[in-house]
Amino acid sequence: MNKLIEIGVAGFRVDAAKHMWPADLQAIYGRLNNLNEVAFGSGKKPLIYQEVIDLGGEAIKSDEYVGFGRITEFRFGMNLGNVIRKNNNQKLKYLRNFGEGWAFQSGNNALTFVDNHDNQRGHGAGGYGSILTHRQSRMYKMAVAFMLAWPYGLPRVMSSFSWPEHIVNGKDINDWIGPPHDENYNIKSVKRNSDLTCGDGWVCEHRWRQIFSMVKFRNVVGFDGVANWWDNDNNQIAFSRGNKGFIAINNEDHQLNQSLQTGLPQGTYCDVISGNKDGNRCTGRSIQVGGDGRAQIQVDNSWEDPMIAIHIENGKIGTTLKSCNVQESAPSSSSGWRFRPCFHM
Repeated sequence: MNKLIEIGVAGFRVDAAKHMWPADLQAIYGRLNNLNEVAFGSGKKPLIYQEVIDLGGEAIKSDEYVGFGRITEFRFGMNLGNVIRKNNNQKLKYLRNFGEGWAFQSGNNALTFVDNHDNQRGHGAGGYGSILTHRQSRMYKMAVAFMLAWPYGLPRVMSSFSWPEHIVNGKDINDWIGPPHDENYNIKSVKRNSDLTCGDGWVCEHRWRQIFSMVKFRNVVGFDGVANWWDNDNNQIAFSRGNKGFIAINNEDHQLNQSLQTGLPQGTYCDVISGNKDGNRCTGRSIQVGGDGRAQIQVDNSWEDPMIAIHIENGKIGTTLKSCNVQESAPSSSSGWRFRPCFHM
C-alpha cells in the first residue's frame, strides 16, 4: 500500500473489511505514509473506505469500523431504490431526513452509492427488487441526481459494463459474465461516442450528461445545507442547497407546476439535466429566477428525465464560484472523517 501511495495512489477500498478484526485494520492503516506531496501537497493521508455490509440486523456493526476510515452504507442505495420504485407505498417526500434520520451511519463516516458491482448483479445487500442499476436508466438517473444533490456521506458514482441478463427464479444466472471481450477473451477497449457516452458493451454511467453535470452541481454547492424544502405530500420534491443550487424531481404520473423558492439570486439559469450553458445560451431548458428567489418550476412526468437542476455557475448573470480543491482530512475523535466534495471530470 505504501508503494502505491509513493507512485500517486490517493486511497483504497478495503474489500470484506467486516471479516477482519477492526484493531488489525487500524494498525495497518496507522503504518501508511502520507500521500505523494507532488500530487497532493504535504500532510495528506490516503482516503480509506471499507466494505462493511450492515443493514441493521447484522452481528457485525459498521460502528466498529469508523474512526479510521469510511464504511460502505448499503442501506442508502437499498432504501433510495425502494423509494423511487415506490415499493411498499414509499414516497419521495420521506427523503426529507434521508441519512442519519433513517438510522444510517453518520454522514461523516458513510460512503454512499446507488449500486455497486455486487448488488447490481443481485449479490450482497439490497437485491433486484430494491437496487436500481443502469438497466432502469430513468429511475437510476433520478436516484443518482438525488444522491449528488443531497448532503449526506461521500458519494461514489458507478461505471459499468453490460451483460446479457437472464433471470431464473429471481437470480441472474449470467451474473458471472465479465467485461466486453473478443473471441480470445481479450478485454475490448472502451468505445467512446461523440456525445461522450460509451458503446460496444461499456455503459460508463459517469459519462452520462445527467450524472456528470450533477457532479459539478455537488462541487458548486459544497457544504451548504438543505433549504427551501418543498413536496406535494407525495412524489414530487424540491430543495435548494443554501443559495447555490436547486433541484426538483417529479416521480408522479402528472406534471409538477409550482411557484417555488429556489434560494438563488435573480437571473436566468440553465438546467443541467436537459443540457448545459453554451456561451450566453442554454442548450436545454432554462429557469427564470425572480428578485425574490422564486421561480415557476415545471417538470413534466413525460420527460426522459423528470427533473431539473440549476446552480450559480450555470446562470447567465451573477458571480460564479470556483470548484474546491480541499482533500479528505485525517479523522478526529470529535467529528470523524470530514469531506469536502471535490471532483475532477
